[in-house]
Amino acid sequence: MSTRDTLVVGSERYLIHRIGALAPDDLPYTLRIVLENLLRHPGGDLAPVEALLRWGEPDVHKTAVDLYPSRIFLHDTNGVPVLADIAAMRHAMAELGGDPRRVNPAIPAELVIDHSVIADVFGRPDALTRNVEIEYERNAERYRFLKWGQQNLENFAVVPPGTGIMHQVNLEHLARVVMTADGWAYPDLCLGTDSHTTMVNGLGVLGWGIGGIEAEAAMLGQSLTMLIPPVVGVRLHGELPDGATATDLVLTITELMRAHGVVGKFVEFSGPGVAAIGLADRATIANMSPEFGSTCAYFPIDEETLRYLRFSGRSPDRVALVEAYAKEQGLWHEPERATAYSETIELDLGTIVPSLAGPRRPQDRVRLDAAKAGFRRAVTELGLPPRDPVPVRLGGREHRLGNGTVAIAAITSCTNTSNPAVMVAAGLLARNAVEAGLRSKPWVKTTLSPGSRVATDYLGKAGLTPYLAELGFHLTGFGCMTCIGASGPLIDEVTAAVEEHGLAVAAVLSGNRNFDGRINPDVRLNYLASPPLVVAYALAGTMDLDPLTEPLGTGPHGDPVYLRDIWPSSAQVREVVGGSLRPDMFTEVYRDVFAGDDRWHRLDVPGGETFAWDERSTYLRRPPYLDGMTAAPGRVEDILGARVLVKLGDSVTTDHVSPAGAIPPGTPAGQHLGRLGVTRFELNTYASRRGNHEVMMRGCFANVRLRNQLVPGREGGVTIDPGGDVTSVYDAALAHRAEGMPLVVLAGRDYGSGSSRDWAAKGPALLGVRAVLAESFERIHRSNLIGMGVLPLQFAPGQSAGTLGLTGHETFDIRGLAGAEPGHYPETVTIEAGGRVFEAIVRLDTVREQEYHRHGGILPFVLRDLLATEGKHR
Repeated sequence: MSTRDTLVVGSERYLIHRIGALAPDDLPYTLRIVLENLLRHPGGDLAPVEALLRWGEPDVHKTAVDLYPSRIFLHDTNGVPVLADIAAMRHAMAELGGDPRRVNPAIPAELVIDHSVIADVFGRPDALTRNVEIEYERNAERYRFLKWGQQNLENFAVVPPGTGIMHQVNLEHLARVVMTADGWAYPDLCLGTDSHTTMVNGLGVLGWGIGGIEAEAAMLGQSLTMLIPPVVGVRLHGELPDGATATDLVLTITELMRAHGVVGKFVEFSGPGVAAIGLADRATIANMSPEFGSTCAYFPIDEETLRYLRFSGRSPDRVALVEAYAKEQGLWHEPERATAYSETIELDLGTIVPSLAGPRRPQDRVRLDAAKAGFRRAVTELGLPPRDPVPVRLGGREHRLGNGTVAIAAITSCTNTSNPAVMVAAGLLARNAVEAGLRSKPWVKTTLSPGSRVATDYLGKAGLTPYLAELGFHLTGFGCMTCIGASGPLIDEVTAAVEEHGLAVAAVLSGNRNFDGRINPDVRLNYLASPPLVVAYALAGTMDLDPLTEPLGTGPHGDPVYLRDIWPSSAQVREVVGGSLRPDMFTEVYRDVFAGDDRWHRLDVPGGETFAWDERSTYLRRPPYLDGMTAAPGRVEDILGARVLVKLGDSVTTDHVSPAGAIPPGTPAGQHLGRLGVTRFELNTYASRRGNHEVMMRGCFANVRLRNQLVPGREGGVTIDPGGDVTSVYDAALAHRAEGMPLVVLAGRDYGSGSSRDWAAKGPALLGVRAVLAESFERIHRSNLIGMGVLPLQFAPGQSAGTLGLTGHETFDIRGLAGAEPGHYPETVTIEAGGRVFEAIVRLDTVREQEYHRHGGILPFVLRDLLATEGKHR
C-alpha cells in the first residue's frame, strides 16, 4: 500500500507519508513518528515496518530500526570534540586520497555555546559582564575553532555565547515541531549530544540525547540504529495543589520512574491531567528524562502546544502546519484515547508535595518536611565523621559553620529557569524576604544563571530583579554554569574551613544533576530544589533545619520569619507571570540569534577546508583515533591477558569516568597543563578542554569522589599498576600498555548513567580499555563505548563480580570473538579469570553495532564508507 499523499495547509501543499494508512489506532504517539521515519527512509527492508504494525507482540523489541534524524543539536563542550573529529576526518580523508569536503554535515546541525561560562564573579552588579569577559579570555581559541566550522562546513550553525542554554533556546526558538524540506512535511526528529535534549519532548518534538560519536555519524548521513523500545504510558490525573511546583512534580516523577524501571524505554504522558500542565511544566518534566533513565519523555501535541508556539514568536504558518499535520497523522493528543502501551503508570497530580532530591542522585527525593532528618541520615550513610561547628570570620564578623552548611545556592539550569512560574516564585519569595528583613547568609555563594534572556526580561518587568539582587542573586551569566560543574570557587574562607576541618558543606541548586564531585570538588552534599527553595536555603544557610517548622531567620525586631510567611501563593505567581511575560520578549531576544556580540565578531578565524592544528595548543589537538587507519578493517580477535584498570560499584556515572568540573592543579591533567606553562587560574574545566585528548586521557577516572575497589578506603583517580603499587589511573594505564597488557573495567549496575559524555568512552579507549564488564549499562554510554570500539559485556542475570568472587586482581581471557563478522557475532563470550570460567552477554544489540565494533568504532566505519563511495561523487 502506498502511503505517499498530499497535505493542504492554507495555500501550501506538502508531501507526506500518511501514517494512518498503515498504523493501528492504538499505536503510541512516539512510535507513529518512528513509523513515518521508516516510511520516508525505507532502505529496502520492510521488517522494521512490519514489526511496528505488530506492536504489542513479544518479539517486536528484538527488531532493529534505522532512524534518520531531521537535525542534530550540539553544545560547545561536546561540540568541540565533535568538530575536532570531523576536522580530523577531513585530514584523514585527504591522506587516504579522498576529497576532504565530502566530510560535511548532510543534515542541519545547530550548536549553542552555553557550557563554558563559569561563575567566577558573583554577588555584585557587574558579575555578568566580568564572567563573559573571562569566558572569552579562557575560550577564545575554542570559539575561533567553532567559528571556523560555521564558515567552512555546510548545514552547521552556531549560536554564540551569552544567548542561553541550548535546550531552552531549542524550546523557545529553534524547534520546528514539523519540518519542511524539498516539498515534504515530516516530524522534527531532533537528536542531541546532550542527554537533556529530551526537554523539547514537552513541545511534541521526539528527540533524545545520543553520544557525540553517534552524532558525528548522523551528521554525515549515517542512520542511528536502535531496537524498537517498549513504551511506558504515564496517565496523569488531577491538578497540582497550591504550594507545589513543577520542580516538586518532576522530582516525584524521577523517583517513580527509577523505581519502576524505564531504562531504554520511551515514556509518553497522556490522560486528562496533561491539560492541567502548562508547556513550561511539560518541558521541566521532559528535561529530566535522563534522570528517569528513559530514552524520551514525550508529551503529544495539543492546544497548549499551539498556544506556546504562538506566544514564543513562531509564525502563523508554522503553527497552522503543526496543527494540521498533527491532526492528520494521529499525533494530536486525545486524552481518552486507548493506546497500547507496554506498561501503564497512574499519577495523581494532587498528591505532589514540596520536595528536594539529594545529596548524591536526582532520584533520591526527600519530602521537604523530612529534609532535616534526611540530611542527618545522609551524613551517617556517607560515613562522614561528626564535626563541631568551626569559627569562620566573614566581613569582620565571626560565624560558625558545620556539616550541612549551605556553601552554594544557585538558580541555574534549563530544567527550571525555562519555567516562568518557578522563576517568578523565586522572585516573589525574594521580595517577601527582603521586606521581612531577611538576607542571605554571608557564607553562601549565590548565583543566578538563567537559560534564556527572556527570563531576565520578565523578572525585570515584574520588578523582582532588585529583590533577587538584594539577596545576592545578581545575574552571573546565561548558561549551565553551576549545574554543569562550572560553579567557580567557593568563598575563600569557606574553602579554607572545608580543607582544614573536613566540613561536609552543601549546595542547593535548581538544576537536574547532583552527582558526586560534579557541582564543586569542595562540596560533598548536593540537593536539587525549585528556584524559590534555592532562595529559602540561601536565607537559612544550612541543611540542618526543618523549613516548615523552624524559622529561616529573624526580622529587624527579632521576630522569627518562617518559610510559610514569605512563600507566594499559586494565584500570586499566575498573576505576575500573566502581567509580565509578553510574546515580543521572545521575538526580540531571538531576532539575530546567530549574530553574536562584538567579541564574537572580533574573533579572527583561519580559513581552509582542513583545519590548521597548532601543536602548542592546550585546548585543541588533532585527535589520534584515525592515526594509521587502513582502508579496510582488521580481523576481530579475542582479548587475552587483560588486566583490570578499575573495579567499580553501582550507579557509576559518566561524571565519575570523565569529570566536567574544574581541573584541580594536583591531578595528572593539572600537572600536565602546569608543565606546559598554564597557570592555576587558567586551568579551566575538563569540559572546556575536551578538544585536547592529552588532557582528557589524564582526566579519565580522575573524579575526586571515584571509589575504585582495587584501592579500598581511597577516593579519587587512583588504582594499581602492574607491579601492585598504587598510582594514578593514567600512569597505571601507561605502565600496562608498556607491558602489552589490554585493559578491562569491572562495574555494577547502571554503569555510565548521567550525561551523554563521549569522553567517558574516548578516555578509556585511549587508555587501552578493550572491554567493560558490567551488570547493566545506561543506554547512551553503551552506545558511546561501541562507538569507540570498546566492547560492552554484561554479566549473566544473577551474576556479578561479587557473586563470582572476582577481586579485580585476576588476568582476564575473553574468548569467542575471533573472526566475528557482522550478523555472526556470538551472543555470549567465555571469560576465564583467576581460575573461574563464566559466560558474559555481548551487548552489541544490532548488526550496525557489530559493524562499528569490527571497524574499531564509528569514525573509521564512516570514513571507510565515504572512501568506498568516493568514485560516485567525483
